[in-house]
Amino acid sequence: MWLFFERPLSHLSHNGYAMAKRSRQDIRRAIHTRIRRKVRGTGQRPRLAVFRSVKHIYVQVIDDEQGVTLCAASSAEKSPGANPGGNVAAAETIGKLIAERAKEKGINHVVFDRGGYIYHGRIKSLADAAREAGLEF
Repeated sequence: MWLFFERPLSHLSHNGYAMAKRSRQDIRRAIHTRIRRKVRGTGQRPRLAVFRSVKHIYVQVIDDEQGVTLCAASSAEKSPGANPGGNVAAAETIGKLIAERAKEKGINHVVFDRGGYIYHGRIKSLADAAREAGLEF
């Protein structure tokens, strides 16, 4: 039996020490690293990488063999017709824009790298818009 001033040890791990908590960002980075082991972009089929922040969404088409970004688009850039911000409408606009820029460079097939984010919401709408605009993945 424990005394009134002691706390029960149920909040501790099996060895009596408190376990470190991982932040959501740390978990996402671990998932992204695990995905990157499998997903590689080549010259014929580059990687379409997505980064999502609270304010904006960023997309790059990357050739991992050369280590070169072939084209990029983001909701932060000042382009006519682009929806500013990091919402679903902006993600759709950026998906269409990156598909147009990739097709200008002669890129039709890509490998989609969701960047450790779940395939839902802004990530899904960006991917759907890029597919509708002609990118195949």
